[in-house]
Formats: sequence, C-alpha cells, structure tokens
Amino acid sequence: MGEALQKRLRQSRFETPVQEAVLNVMVTAGWLEERLAEALTAHGITPAQYNVLRILRGALPGGYARCEIADRALRRAPDLTRLIDRLEARRLVGRMRSERDRRRSVTRITRRGLELLECAQQSVRAAEAAIGARLTEGESRELSRLCELLYDDRR
Repeated sequence: MGEALQKRLRQSRFETPVQEAVLNVMVTAGWLEERLAEALTAHGITPAQYNVLRILRGALPGGYARCEIADRALRRAPDLTRLIDRLEARRLVGRMRSERDRRRSVTRITRRGLELLECAQQSVRAAEAAIGARLTEGESRELSRLCELLYDDRR
C-alpha cells in the first residue's frame, strides 16, 4: 500500500498510517475535484456553482436563504455571497426579499439555471461513471462507509 501516494508525493515513507491515510484522502479529494471541474468547464460553471444550483433545485418551488445554502453545501464557501452574485448575473438564480423577514433574501433557481443544470448533469454523470469504473460497487460502498467514519460527528 502507499506506492501510488509515495510516487505522487515523491516521498518514500510516512510517519504513521494515519498520516498516510490523511494524505491519501487529500490527494484523492483533489483528483476528484479536478475530474468534476473538467466535466463542468464546458458548461461555464465551477463545482461550487454546480453544488449551489443542485441545492436550489432541491428547494423548488421555493428557495433558500444564504445560510441555508451554506449549511447544505459540500464545502464551506466563505465567498458564497459572491458566488450567488455571479450566478445571478448570469440569470441562473434570482433573489427576492423574504416575506417574513425583510432583512433576509431568498435565492431561487431560474428556468435557465435548471436547463444549465440538466445539461451539466449529463457531463457529471459521465465523469462519475468513469470514476466508478475504477471501483466495484462493494468498494464504492466501503469507501463511503470509511469516509463517514471520519467526518460523522455522531461518533
């Protein structure tokens, strides 16, 4: 184990198995993000923008406040407001003041955003299929289980 990581990092050994595992997860996360970014480039959106559009599609017919989007995001985005601004400038989302609390705005995906998301999703599914071809279904389930062991706060 660790030969691919050793070659990738040009490092012959690791201090502990935990260090090796952490580095492997970090390298893998970067590799996966690059594959997703490649799939989305043709659609002119980033993985973070794709994630926000998916979140907002799940809120249909309503929308979410920025804090609710942040809570559902795959990664914490300190520039979420600017990200939403860019989506709004492209008319992929729209913002409206909340009827209950005028200080709060609610972001909704537009029809144009839904159309882009549908096209982009085809590319993402193709990338996922290519990634999935490297693992058996059982390995995929085991990888998910192991990842959840790391980040699930209920443990």
